[in-house]
Amino acid sequence: MQKEPLFGKTLDELKQIAAELELPAYTSGQIAYWLYKTDVDSFDGMTNVSKKVRSLLAENYSFGVKAPAKVNESADGTKKYLFTTGAGKFVEAAYIPDGKRHTLCVSSQVGCKMGCLFCMTGKQGFQGHLTAGEILNQLRSIPESKTITNIVYMGMGEPFDNLEQVMKSLEIVTAEYGFAISVRKVTVSTIGIVPAMRVFLEQSKCNLAVSLHTPFEDERKRLMPIQTVYPLKEVVATIQAYDLGKYRRVSFEYIMFKGVNDTRRHVNELARILNKVRSRINLIRFHPIPGTPLECSDEATIIDFQQALNDKGIVTTLRASRGQDIEAACGLLSTKELVKMQQTDE
Repeated sequence: MQKEPLFGKTLDELKQIAAELELPAYTSGQIAYWLYKTDVDSFDGMTNVSKKVRSLLAENYSFGVKAPAKVNESADGTKKYLFTTGAGKFVEAAYIPDGKRHTLCVSSQVGCKMGCLFCMTGKQGFQGHLTAGEILNQLRSIPESKTITNIVYMGMGEPFDNLEQVMKSLEIVTAEYGFAISVRKVTVSTIGIVPAMRVFLEQSKCNLAVSLHTPFEDERKRLMPIQTVYPLKEVVATIQAYDLGKYRRVSFEYIMFKGVNDTRRHVNELARILNKVRSRINLIRFHPIPGTPLECSDEATIIDFQQALNDKGIVTTLRASRGQDIEAACGLLSTKELVKMQQTDE
C-alpha cells in the first residue's frame, strides 16, 4: 500500500498527524520547516528530529518530494519542466526569468475538461486532479526554487475545478510556516467558475486573473464552452461585488486572434463592460497549436489594440512571448510525451 506523503500538508494537518502519532506538539513545526524551508528530500535529513521520530514518520508516511522527469531550456532562459504524476501522466511547469523577477507557472490538473478552442491541454482531455503536494512539488523540486519571486497558476488545468487542493497549496505557498511568498506575488487564473471564484475571493488574498478573450457572449461561447454555464456578465458582476482592497489585483487575460477578437468593436465593448472594474488587461500573442483554425493577430493590429484600450483608460499590457523554441505554451510538451509513450506501448 502506497504511503501518504507529508509534503503538501498544512500546518494544521501536520499538528493532527503529530497528535495521532503521540508526538510532542512542536514536532509539527519542525516537520513543516524541513518540508517547506529546506531542500531536504527524505526523513533522514531532518537532523533536529530524533531518530525514533524519523523512523515513526517513515513507517507511516512518505516524504513526498519528486524531481522533474525532464527539462527543456530556451535560448531566452525560460525552462519547461516535465513531471510525472502516476502511470502515463504528465504535468508541466514553466520557469520564466526576467531581470529580478523570477516567475514559476504551475499546473493544477492533469489535462483539462474545459475544452477551450485555443488550448492544447484541453485536447488531452481530463486525466485527474493534482494534490496540493503535487502542485507545490513543481516549486520545491526545481533548482531555481529559492529564487522564485512570483507564482502564477496558469499551467495545465483549471485551478478552480480543483478548488480544495489549490486553496491548500495557496495557504502553504503564502504562509510563514510554508514558502512565505507574498500574496501580492501569487496569481490564480480561471476561465470563470463563479462559485469557486467566490470562495477564492473570500478566503484568499492572492491575485485573480480571468480568461476573457472576447467581450461578446456569443463569441466567447465558441471559444470557451464554460460561457454557457457561467456567462461573462456573471463573472464580471461577481468581481464587482467584492472589495478587493488597495493592493489586490484583478487582470483579464486576452489572447489575440486574427479576425476574431481584435477590432475596434471589441475595444469599445471591453471599455463598456470593464469601466467599473479596477483591473488591467493582459494581451497575449497566440502561438498556434495543432488542430485549431485560430491564428494570431498581426503585430500592428495588436499594438493598435493595446493603444486604443489605454486611450479609453483601461490599463493594458502586452505579455512578452517566451520559450517559443522549447514549446513553452501550456500542454505542448506533456502532449508530446503522452504521444511518445503511446507509440512505445504500441
